[in-house]
Amino acid sequence: MSAAPREAKTARFGQLIGVGDQQAKMFASPLWRQLHTKIVRYIAPYDAAARRVDLARASTWIHAAEAQHQQILVAFYHSEYTPTKLPSVRVYQRDVRRFIRLFPQVHEYQPWDEANRGSVRGRFSSPSATTTARYYQALRRVCSGCTVLGLDLLDQDNPSSTLRYIAQFKHEIGRLRTVMPRLWGLHNYSDVNRLQSRRTRKIEKALGGSVWLTETGGIVKFGRAFPNRKGSGLSRAAKVLAFTLALISRERQIKHVYIYDWSGGSTAGFDAGLTDSRGLPRPAYRVLCRYLLHRSQRCQVPTSRH
Repeated sequence: MSAAPREAKTARFGQLIGVGDQQAKMFASPLWRQLHTKIVRYIAPYDAAARRVDLARASTWIHAAEAQHQQILVAFYHSEYTPTKLPSVRVYQRDVRRFIRLFPQVHEYQPWDEANRGSVRGRFSSPSATTTARYYQALRRVCSGCTVLGLDLLDQDNPSSTLRYIAQFKHEIGRLRTVMPRLWGLHNYSDVNRLQSRRTRKIEKALGGSVWLTETGGIVKFGRAFPNRKGSGLSRAAKVLAFTLALISRERQIKHVYIYDWSGGSTAGFDAGLTDSRGLPRPAYRVLCRYLLHRSQRCQVPTSRH
């Protein structure tokens, strides 16, 4: 796709593109600041407000984002202390209410990060579609003035289970007689990292409404599915990100996009960082920087560490 059509479509659909990351140091990076993004995403344990360390970490990150005038999306997730135990709806509602009251500057939430990922024995548990629907209802109840996304989904190589999860969630929402979401979150790693779009389109159709790609981007390394041999993952990730940016320019349903993540190697076993562990830019960063700054100024990419 040529630059002119890409610019026209991006402007036409009004998409906002930002970065999701868990480390507040991103906001101090000159590389991040030159992107002039307006949206960011953070994943917080649902019980963060009741846990001193988690609360301190979330507070540092949110205040750093606020200082940079960012629009913050928070996705709740399992407890760091009891990751294999799902909270009751009552406990979930109590703890997320505490969080929301502590951070009145945050107005956008997701009930559960990658709700359909499934439980990993000994590491964490994920809620059923029925439970996620009840968490969604509880979150809306305690934050009536907030933007609350209905689901946060992982596409998966075979999206059949994802589609079933969506159907089950919607069925439960109907049974609960609560408002059907018109805004959804999707992580389409499996699709774009194979340079495909069919999974994304199938899931968009099943969801309806508007979609935010709450995590997307090129994977540098992730187990056997996406290995990184002699730097091959770096070039692949850049190619994938270019493909992803072209895809979102064409998709009318996609409104917000959060590239994940900023710092390479920050998540055990998974690396999709735009920068490396030393804070230096990777090829994918250059792709994103050129895309975001195509109309305003030249993308400045250093050859040594800032």
